[in-house]
Amino acid sequence: MKNIFVLFTCILLMFPFAAEAQVRVLSENLEFSGKIGTSQRQSLIIQNESNQTKEFQLKFLRGNIGSSQNVKVCIGDKCFDPKKDLSKVKLTLQPNEIFTDLYLDFDLGISEVKGSFDLHFVNIANIRDIFVVEAVYEVFNPVEDETNHRDITLGSVYPNPSYRIAQIDYKFKNPNASAKIAINSFIGNPVAEYQLDPLQNTLVINVADLNPGVYFYTLFIDNKNIVTRKLVVKK
Repeated sequence: MKNIFVLFTCILLMFPFAAEAQVRVLSENLEFSGKIGTSQRQSLIIQNESNQTKEFQLKFLRGNIGSSQNVKVCIGDKCFDPKKDLSKVKLTLQPNEIFTDLYLDFDLGISEVKGSFDLHFVNIANIRDIFVVEAVYEVFNPVEDETNHRDITLGSVYPNPSYRIAQIDYKFKNPNASAKIAINSFIGNPVAEYQLDPLQNTLVINVADLNPGVYFYTLFIDNKNIVTRKLVVKK
C-alpha cells in the first residue's frame, strides 16, 4: 500500500511539468512553393496560453533542406541561420501574449525538389516545454512557354498540375493596358477572374477550393482574347 501511495505521489508531481506546455503555433503548417531561384517569406503566430513569461530558444532544425536551399529564422528585423546560430534564436513570450514577429525566409534554390523541415523551440527554464514549427517546400522549374505581347509578357502557370497554389509570372510593357486572367472549366463555365496589377509581377491563384480536373486560363488585354492555356488541378 505504501508503495502505491509513493507511486501515486510521483505521478502527481509530474503533472505540473506536463501541463506547463501551453504555447501553441496558431499558424497553419507553412508551405513554400515556387520556381527555381526565388525566395519567399512566411509569418508565424505563436500564443503563450499560460500566465507566465517564457523564454524559448531554437534547439534544433530537423529535415531535408537541400544543399541549394537556405532558410533563415527572423525575429522582428533580425534574421539568423539556424544551421549556424541556434543559440542566437531566442524569443520571449509574455503571459497570454500572441507573438507575431516571427518569420521564416526561404531561398528555394537552383533545382527542382520537394522536402520538409521542423524547427524545435525549447523553454530555457523547462526543457519539457516545447513547440514545433513544421514546414514543407516544393521547387519548380516551369516550362518556358512565354507569351510576348506588345503590352505584356506572360509566362506559363506553375506548378501544373497544381494542388493548392498556382502562379503565373508576368511583366507589363505598357502600364496603361488593362490585362486580366479569366479561368474557365473544361466545358467553358466561368470560374474566376483576376485583374493583373502593373505594380506586381506574379499572380497567385488559390486552387484548393476547385474540384480536381482540367481548367483553362485566358489572358485578356483591353477585353481582347490573347491566349488560352490549360491548368490541371489535383488533390
